Amino acid sequence: MAKELAKQYSPQDVENRIYQFWLDGHYFHAKLDPEKTPYTIVIPPPNITGQLHMGHALDETLQDILIRFRRMQGYDTLWLPGTDHASIATEAKIVEAMKKEGLTKEDLGREGFLKRAWEWKAQYGGRIVEQLKKLGSSCDWERERFTLDEGCSKAVREVFVRLYEKGLIYRGERIINWCPHCQTSISDAEVEYAEKDGSFWHVRYPFADGSGYVELATTRPETMLGDTAVAVHPDDERYQHLVGKKLILPLVNKEIPLIADEYVEMDFGTGVVKITPAHDPNDFEVGKRHNLEEINILNDDGTMNNKCGKYAGMDRYEARKAMVEDLEKLGLLVKVVDHVHNVGTHDRCKTTVEPMIKPQWFVKMEEMAAAASEAEKNGEVNFIPDRFSKIYQNWLNNIHDWCISRQLWWGHRIPAYTCDDCGEITVVRGGMPEKCPKCGSTHLTQDPDTLDTWFSSALWPFSTLGWPEKTPEFDYFYPTDVLVTGYDIIFFWVIRMVFSALEQTKQVPFHHVLIHGLVRDSQGRKMSKSLGNGIDPLEVIDKYGADALRLTLMTGNAPGNDMRFYWERVESSRNFANKVWNASRFIMMNLEKAEVPSEMPKDKLTLADKWILSKVNTLATEVTDNMDRYELGIAVQKVYDFIWEEFCDWYIEMVKPRLWSEEDTTKAAALWTLKTVLIQSLKLLHPYMPFITEEIF
Repeated sequence: MAKELAKQYSPQDVENRIYQFWLDGHYFHAKLDPEKTPYTIVIPPPNITGQLHMGHALDETLQDILIRFRRMQGYDTLWLPGTDHASIATEAKIVEAMKKEGLTKEDLGREGFLKRAWEWKAQYGGRIVEQLKKLGSSCDWERERFTLDEGCSKAVREVFVRLYEKGLIYRGERIINWCPHCQTSISDAEVEYAEKDGSFWHVRYPFADGSGYVELATTRPETMLGDTAVAVHPDDERYQHLVGKKLILPLVNKEIPLIADEYVEMDFGTGVVKITPAHDPNDFEVGKRHNLEEINILNDDGTMNNKCGKYAGMDRYEARKAMVEDLEKLGLLVKVVDHVHNVGTHDRCKTTVEPMIKPQWFVKMEEMAAAASEAEKNGEVNFIPDRFSKIYQNWLNNIHDWCISRQLWWGHRIPAYTCDDCGEITVVRGGMPEKCPKCGSTHLTQDPDTLDTWFSSALWPFSTLGWPEKTPEFDYFYPTDVLVTGYDIIFFWVIRMVFSALEQTKQVPFHHVLIHGLVRDSQGRKMSKSLGNGIDPLEVIDKYGADALRLTLMTGNAPGNDMRFYWERVESSRNFANKVWNASRFIMMNLEKAEVPSEMPKDKLTLADKWILSKVNTLATEVTDNMDRYELGIAVQKVYDFIWEEFCDWYIEMVKPRLWSEEDTTKAAALWTLKTVLIQSLKLLHPYMPFITEEIF
C-alpha cells in the first residue's frame, strides 16, 4: 500500500487538503461532453450579506449529495454556484455602517453610494463562498455567477424590455406594501402576517343634514383623514334608504357620500365601513368602482403628511392617540373593543407595513400565472413531497400583479427613460437613448427606482447559462434537473422562476423541486438571533469535521419536514467516521502483509464472504433506488447500518481468525472480500461524507 492510515482520523488535517486536491484536479468542472447525459443544479444564490447558517448547510448538503451521486453514475454534472446582490438587505447593511460614520446615502449621492456598495461586495461577497467550500460543496467554481454581473444584468434588461413591449409590464398608481423603515415598496411575498392585540374603535359619522349618524368600527382611526366615502351593502335593509346621503367626516369636517357596495359584509360589526382608497387594497378597488378620490395621508417614513392639519408631522401611532382623544371630546367615540387581528410586517425589519398608493412598476400576472399552474398540473414540474404543489397552486390562483419597483439604489436600475418635455416613456436594452422617439427632445431622465431582487433571481436558471445568447452551456444544460430549496421561498422564488422561464425560454426551468424543512434547535424552536439559539455550522465543522455535520443533517431527514439539531447526534456522526476509519485502517494493515488477487473465483469464497458480498450488492441497489426517489435520509441510514453492524460488527469480527492464521486457505478470499466490500461501502458513503471516504480511497 502507498501509505498507512494514521491511528486517529483528524478532519482538521484532511479536509482542507482534500478540497484543494479536488480543485487542483478540476474535478467539479462540467465538460459539456456530448457522449454523456447532462445533470444540472443551480444553487439558490445566497445573499452577499450572508454568513453560512444551518439552513444553508442543509440546502447545500442535499445538493452536493445529488451532484456527487450523479457524477459517480457517469453524468456530466454541473452544479452552478453564485450569489445574490440582495438589494434591500445589502443596502440596509451599508446604510447602517455609514450611519456610524455620520453619513447618509444622500451625502454620497447615487454614484458614490454604489461605489461603496461594490467595495462592500468585494470585501464580504466572497465570504459565504469560502464557507460553502468548507462544507465540501462540489460546485463548478469556474462558472460562478453574481446577479449583478454583466451577463445577468443583460438578461434582466432583455426580460424587462420584452415584457414591456408585450404589455405585461406597466407603470401605474396602485396600492402597494410600503415599509416606513426601509422606505421602499415590498412585494406581497415579503409581508409576514402575525396576530397582534389591537382595538376596534366605534365612531359616529354624522349626516350633513343633522338627521342623525351612522356608527362604524375601525382598527386604524388615523386613516380616517383619508376617507372619501362610507359604504353599506346594497341589500342591507337597515341602510338602503340612506344610500346617497352625505356624511360629515369627523375631525376633517368635509362631506363624503354614503355608498352601496357588495364588498361590505352585512353581518360584520355594524354593517357600515369607512372607505380609504389610498390606504387599503379592498377600499382601493371600491374607490375605482365609485370614482372616489384617493387621498394619501402618510409620508414615506410613516408620519402624517401636510394634508393632515394639526396632526401633520406626528408619527402614525402618535396621531392615532391624539385623534382618538379628539373624537372622545367631540362625543363621536362610542366605545373601544379589544380585538386580535392579523397585522402585516416586513419580513426583514419587522416594521408594520402600510398599504399606500404610489406610482410603481408592475408585472401583469394573470397570463403567466396560468402557464405556471399548467406546468405543474401536467407534470413538467414535480414537487417532492407533492403536498407542496397545493401551496404552489393556491398562490398562483390568488396572485396579484407583481410590484417590481423598489425605492433603492443598489440593484438593477429600471431601464426606462422619461422625456422631460413630453412625458413619453422609452424602455431600452442598452444605455440612455439619444433622443425622445416622440418629440425628439434630448432631455431624458432615467427612472430612479431599481427592480425587486426577485426579478433578477427569477431568471437565475437560464441567465447563469448565458441566456439571452444561445450559448453551448444553455443548449446542453438547460432545463436544469432539480431545484433544492426550503419551503419558505416557494412563493418568492420557485413560482417566479417557473413563470419567467416559461415566458422567456418556453421551457420549465427545472423538472423537480426538492423541498426541505427548517433546521430547528433541540427544543424544536426556530433558530434566530433574538433567541440566541443559532448554531454556527463553521463551529461544528471546526470541532467535528464537515463529514460529521453533513451526516447529522441527513440522519432522519425526510423531504419537506423540519428537523432538530442535537450536538449528541454530531458526536455520534463523528464516532461513525472513526468507526469507518478504524475498520479501513485494520483492513489496509492486513492487505499490506499479503498478496491479494484482483479477481476471486466464486468457489474460493466462503459462505460468510458470499453473504456480505450479497448484502453490499443489495444495499447498492436499494440505496440507488432511494436516491432516485430523493429519499436521501433513508438511503444514508441503510449505508450507516450496513457499515456499522453487518460489515464492522459481524463480518470483520468473523474473518479475524482467518486473517491471523497462517494455515487458513481462505485467507486470500477473506482479504479480497474485505477490500471489495470496503470499496463498495466507501462509494455508497462518498456523496454523504466525501472527505473521509476520499482520504481512505
